[in-house]
Order: sequence, then structure tokens, then C-alpha cells
Amino acid sequence: MEPVRGVHHITAIAGPAQENLDFYAGVLGMRLVKKSINQDDPGTYHLFYADAEGHPGTDLTFFPWAQMAPPRIGHGLAVEVALEVPAGTLAWWRDRLKHYGVATGSIESRFGDTVLPATDVHGMRLALVESGRNVSRPFTPWDESPVEQTHQIRGLYGAQVWERDPAGTEEFMTTALGFERIGTDNGLTRYGFHDHPGIVDVRAAPDARRGAWGVGSVHHLAWAVEDDEHQLRVRAQVEAAGGRATEVIDRFWFKSVYFKEPGGVLFELATEGPGFAVDENPEHLGESLVLPPWYEPSRARIEAVLPPLHAPSPQEVSK
Repeated sequence: MEPVRGVHHITAIAGPAQENLDFYAGVLGMRLVKKSINQDDPGTYHLFYADAEGHPGTDLTFFPWAQMAPPRIGHGLAVEVALEVPAGTLAWWRDRLKHYGVATGSIESRFGDTVLPATDVHGMRLALVESGRNVSRPFTPWDESPVEQTHQIRGLYGAQVWERDPAGTEEFMTTALGFERIGTDNGLTRYGFHDHPGIVDVRAAPDARRGAWGVGSVHHLAWAVEDDEHQLRVRAQVEAAGGRATEVIDRFWFKSVYFKEPGGVLFELATEGPGFAVDENPEHLGESLVLPPWYEPSRARIEAVLPPLHAPSPQEVSK
């Protein structure tokens, strides 16, 4: 069995694109490393926020589908995204979020981590995490961030999912994807890796209703594979475990395979390359609308329907 290499990215559904940009780049200080389109819905942006270089594992992405209703929180849904911050910075982050009118909970402990729950501008549940795990991760600070380098978000820590029957999810994740069971804490069971970042906390929710996507929900969780060959080998494991995987889809900056785990959460296998600098100068990532080559003939039509975006202004997200 070949495990995946931790978290690659997490994709969520946002409301208006400018509000999303103001929050994630303006308030959280993440770099917009790619401004592109949803390749399955090209009249919609696909916005990618990460560290300065867009390393796999630092990348939180959004489809701004402002016309959607709020989500229905329930089983079969990822209900929270966790972002890793440096040790000793949560009090600073709590004060910064409060300054911009962002709702936060009380600082708490989970699995030896120190966690600040929060809610983003469109209602998605976040958790800022000072990690108690000794797992190294690639990170390049962004010099132009409104957040100083010593406090910048280091990348994705993981996600929390609700499951009607966690046993099937555990069997699938450990056999098809190589997750390890780390432990339990306050009704959550944690799965992850000893040598790669990216955890999944599973909560049993047998009495909850079925979850559904909406503005402020996670769309899918993507797990990293090294290259095309590794992707095909893990895809075969997914199929052998009963998953119904798509064929490989070329997303230009990486290649993707999609499938649902037994509880219904959408997963993806994403290759670690070629990366976001394959078609842009690394110093200017995210500054222009970038399209995969097969969409370039439609650029004028696409640009005509996308709302304009201006530089992030964090004051605008305060409610």
C-alpha cells in the first residue's frame, strides 16, 4: 500500500469574490498565488491562496458562487478548515481578527494543539492552530503580506469532517490512502501522517441530517501524490477499496483524480507538480487572470462575465 503525501490543498465555496480576497489576503495575509477560473464552470473564479511560492500543503482555494444558499451542516461534509500558525501567535491572531470584526471562539486544546476557532467572512468555520506535532513543512514567507513574517499562516493543518458511520471512512482512509489513526479527543478521532502535514478529524454524527454544499462550506479535500505514476497507483488503491474514481484530469498546474470516501466527502488526488510558477513569473503570481491554454481562445468571453477584482482592503470585511 502506498500512502498519499499529506494534504495538497483544500477547496471551499465563497460568496462575492472581492470579499473573499479582502479576508484571505487582506486580513489573514495569505498570498493570492493564482487568479484563474473554475475549469468546470468557467464563468466563476478559482482563487488560490498560499505561502509566497504556493507550496503544496499551503494552498486554500475558493469557488466564489455567491448565488448559492448557505450550506446544510451535517454528515458527509467537511465542516471546518484548520490553518497552522507559528507557536505563540494565537493571542496576536485573536486580537487581529477581533479588530476586523471576525467572530472567534475561546482558545482551546485539541490533541495537544492550541486552537482558536473562527468564522470567515462568508460563514465558513476556521481553526487557527499552534501545532503540537513535530512535522516539518515547506513554507516561504510573503514579503508583501500585511501580516509580519513571524506571524504568517504556515499552511493547511487539516479539516474536520462529520460522518454518519465513521467506521467505513476509517477503513477507507487507512487502506486506500495510507492515513494513520493518531488518537481520540473530545468526540473526535484524528487521522494523519507522521512525516507529512495534513490531518482529518472525524466526528461521528449519526443523528445529524445529511450535509450539503453552500456558501461558506468546504467543497473538497485534496491529498498530495508525488507524480503521475504515484497518482495512478493510489487511484488503483481507491478503486480496490470500493471508491469510484474519475479518470486523471489535467488542471495544468497539477493533475487531479476525484472520488468520494464512503461517507460522502469529496476527495481528490493532486500531483505536486508542475506548480503555479509554470506559467507566471514567481514574483508576480496571482496578479493577472491566468487561464489554462485550452481556455485562452475564450478569454474575452470569460473576462466579460467575471467581476473585477481590486487589491485587497481588509477594512471592507468588517461587519
